[in-house]
Amino acid sequence: MGKFRLLFLFIILSFSSVIKAQVSSVTVSGLVTNTGKAALPYTSVILKSSKDNAFVSGTITNEEGRYSLTEVKPGNYQIEVSISGYDTYSQPLFVGSLSEFLDIPPVELGQHLNDKETKIEEIVLTSDKKNEVSNQLDKKTYSVADNISQAGGSVLQSMQNLPGITVQDGKVQLRGNDRVTVLIDGKQTALTGFGSQTGLDNIPSSAIDKIEIINNPSSKYDANGNAGIINIIMKKNKQNGWNGKAGLTLGLGSLWERKQNLPTIRPQYKTTPKINPSISLNYRKDKINVFLQADNLYTETLNKNEYVRRIYDDGKVINSQLKRNRNTNFLTTKAGIDWNINSQNTLTISGLYGSEKIKDRGDQPFFNGDFSQRLRLWQFLEDELKTTVMATASYQHKFKEAGHLLNIGFNYTFHREDEKYFYGNFLPSSAGTDAFKLLSDEQVYDFNIDYVKPLKYGHIEAGIKLRNRNIPTNMNFIPGINSVIDANAGGWANYKELIPAVYGNYVFENKKWEAELGLRMEYVKIRYDVNPNHPTYSSNGYNYTQPFPNLRLAYKINDHNKFSVFYNRRVDRPNEVDIRIFPKYDDAEIIKVGNPGLRPQFTNSIELGHKYNWDSGYLYSSVYHRFSSGTITRISSIVPGSNLIYAVFQNAGRSYNSGIEAIWNQKISPVYSFNINGNVYRNQINAFTVENLYPQPNTFSAEKQTAVSGNIKFNNIFKFSKGINAQLTAVYLAPDIIPQGKVKGRFSMDLGVKKSIQNGKGEVFLNATDLFNTLVMKKQIQGSGFRYTSDDYYETQVIRLGYSYKF
Repeated sequence: MGKFRLLFLFIILSFSSVIKAQVSSVTVSGLVTNTGKAALPYTSVILKSSKDNAFVSGTITNEEGRYSLTEVKPGNYQIEVSISGYDTYSQPLFVGSLSEFLDIPPVELGQHLNDKETKIEEIVLTSDKKNEVSNQLDKKTYSVADNISQAGGSVLQSMQNLPGITVQDGKVQLRGNDRVTVLIDGKQTALTGFGSQTGLDNIPSSAIDKIEIINNPSSKYDANGNAGIINIIMKKNKQNGWNGKAGLTLGLGSLWERKQNLPTIRPQYKTTPKINPSISLNYRKDKINVFLQADNLYTETLNKNEYVRRIYDDGKVINSQLKRNRNTNFLTTKAGIDWNINSQNTLTISGLYGSEKIKDRGDQPFFNGDFSQRLRLWQFLEDELKTTVMATASYQHKFKEAGHLLNIGFNYTFHREDEKYFYGNFLPSSAGTDAFKLLSDEQVYDFNIDYVKPLKYGHIEAGIKLRNRNIPTNMNFIPGINSVIDANAGGWANYKELIPAVYGNYVFENKKWEAELGLRMEYVKIRYDVNPNHPTYSSNGYNYTQPFPNLRLAYKINDHNKFSVFYNRRVDRPNEVDIRIFPKYDDAEIIKVGNPGLRPQFTNSIELGHKYNWDSGYLYSSVYHRFSSGTITRISSIVPGSNLIYAVFQNAGRSYNSGIEAIWNQKISPVYSFNINGNVYRNQINAFTVENLYPQPNTFSAEKQTAVSGNIKFNNIFKFSKGINAQLTAVYLAPDIIPQGKVKGRFSMDLGVKKSIQNGKGEVFLNATDLFNTLVMKKQIQGSGFRYTSDDYYETQVIRLGYSYKF
């Protein structure tokens, strides 16, 4: 009954909403000529309020007869164009909310009062929304600085409290789906994965300015990621002269032992330190802007502490604990230069260097059903270094009309994954040592041309994208005595990806209606070459040419109400790690393996969104439905004569995700405001049968699986006097389905306080995540020939103290 009450509550919230649009300024430009098409310089262009005829803005045309009116706010106006010796013309001007720029068709002024008037047709001006929920209802934007309770941590931790996002097994989910594409400054990078998501728990949030959540991406974005896009915008300052910001955050986690180790293993981490120094520098003078951002995040973490009970169909019971003490050091440095060649041309060259050093010291004991006998102890050391180098060059040409742009960009990425594992395998009567080394060098070349032209009632966007990606990987297994490592599964493999794409997008707006229609055409060619000695897999690949349309249609009932309907088609292409042929021994008896036969998952999405505002807040709500074919998921199974579980990626058939989401933001007083985000959804995976090839062919079948789940986040924001702000966040995640099983509900609460000091130049903060240490990941898995339950008491409670200073 509790689930149905929660569902009913959010249905009511969805259809009872309210919101006032807060839009930024826009620029309108145009050309003034006489009837002979000759430019009219020094012509007066004035903007007046249509309500009381009050002066709002004004300018004069330049020598070419062109003008620009800036800082125009949404509303209804009159625009007047006049010059001595010519008739004065006036026309209504409507300011909308879709485009930042508008180019008015040329205005022809006739001489003398008896000349034929050339009237300006009614103009629609548009602008981007700069608050949390965009006026187009297509994305939500959040400032990292406002997330006080998670300040000083990683990007992944900063995302945990954002509306619409949940975190599970180190991955972010949008509306219960982890097929999310993560961008940095609008680009896919090796730092966060090309079409996947990696490294988010190590990138320091101190390097980040804003985070955008895009549930319904337009055609200008890559088609990968059916759940949507998260765009991480890094800090960059453009103030004149020298300026910058320096900060230091210190923290402690694992303040006490939440569950005692099983016997005979090394201690788990306690009172783990976190250290995050950061600096941002900027110098701007005349036509040059130089910037530098550097952050280092060092953490010691109880990364995993999972207690598992496995029961096999023959009655055998195995109890185990997987404990992982992790040391991580992640350095990111970004530097670049903007050269404003002239008023119409800008060149930016930048580079990024990232170094992620990880050391895991783990223990995994295995006991019989009543813990009377230790069957085996697996101890390991993982020593991994990930290095990322990026070089970017971008050129922008501004045409004479404001907002008329041509952007050309080139991006090169090199990413090296150098991973070494050392295992100690202790049996009752003997011991052995296993090891392996993996080396992967990824190189990616991206080239793009993007064109934007403002129109009379909106704008058009078009572009060309080209990506070439190459990932050669080598794995060397070194088995010891009593080894469980499959030494024959090593060798080399090479992943090759070629993706050319073209897109076009048209946006239209008038006083009542908005429309956005786009189409992206992508050709994808994937080739995965496997060494001929591999015992199971052989070279494979695929290619396709597919359209990916998007549509948004909106109707504005009045200034407070707007409905939008969305449709888009997207794809989830298997990433290189999804098809990687080499077994991964994170767990001694649950082996993860890729699948070169994996194919793309295609998804169609529809959504109805509503925004309703009032003076002190808003309510945004949406109803959505996604249906996918070729659903990508991990399948866990065993083979005859072995207790090892093999988790292999497969295409499971059709799946569905439907739900309701609502965000209520309310200012109660100058001191207190809150926002509540709720999401209730239903996931379904149809029955399917697949054949796993590794380590030997075996068939797996699953019945249809459904679940109703959701989450609710309650953010309380306090703004006290003397520059003191506070945030209290409560998060509840309802039980949900995962491949072959369920994850139980979770609850946590975070608290943060910050104070402005030193006349606003300095800031100090104190926060605590998972305040009451209640967040535990509990799973139930039903496999083929076995079932197991697990409780993961990994580190969730962290206390941080930080200071930053602007100069």
